Amino acid sequence: MDVATIAGIVFGIGLCALGIIISAGLGGFFAFIDIPSVLITFGGSFASLMVNYPLNRVVNFLKVLNKAIKETYEDPQEIINTFVDYSKRARTEGFLALERDVKELRNDFLKRGVQLIIDGADADFIRNLMETEITFIRERHKVGQEMFFALGTYNPAWGITGTVIGLILMLRKLEDPRMIGIGMAVALLTTFYGLIGGYLVWNPIGGKLRRKSEEEIFVKEVIIRGVMLLQAGTAPSLIESNLKAYMEPKARQIGLPPRR
Repeated sequence: MDVATIAGIVFGIGLCALGIIISAGLGGFFAFIDIPSVLITFGGSFASLMVNYPLNRVVNFLKVLNKAIKETYEDPQEIINTFVDYSKRARTEGFLALERDVKELRNDFLKRGVQLIIDGADADFIRNLMETEITFIRERHKVGQEMFFALGTYNPAWGITGTVIGLILMLRKLEDPRMIGIGMAVALLTTFYGLIGGYLVWNPIGGKLRRKSEEEIFVKEVIIRGVMLLQAGTAPSLIESNLKAYMEPKARQIGLPPRR
């Protein structure tokens, strides 16, 4: 699990709660809890999401959210070591000797690439097939990111909508001056919820998804390069030095994750 995502949201909400309690006490904190405001702000945001996207995309929302929370890091150094080992075996025993090892690979993209080499596919065919897969992966990821960025836009807008609703209801009771302050406080809560949802939850998660997508695509680009070098019969030492060129100088020595 990607602890940073959950920890960041909890930490942000905790800071707001702490600030409220310090300023107004525990009773002031409970004054910030209003169920109708939550329903208007978050319910309205998901209603807009359903209008903007097909139902099958909205249904997959939780799956996309799980990708943001789930830890999916792959070590490029491990992939480089795999190609070096395969190159050594292929030079002495041939590509068919890799068939048993390929079945044990956990990375499906790497598995398909090496299997294409074993099956005797030419370099252009392998490259085109794998690059096409990357293109479709990027497009699928883009839709998931857009959903969260859209919620980040809708949430504050629905917060303002809830505020307008609250003000209208408040103005209907102007004969009671005591209700003006209470009504204004409740009306502004929807704006508060909208800002918290938009800028602490949805937009940051969209950014996290975009970042993870970039890292996944980067690893797949390294794999494509490795497959091409392996298919061409490149020496193991040259494969290692070529693939390590994708990594930071420091990461080349100790296998740290790349930065882009």
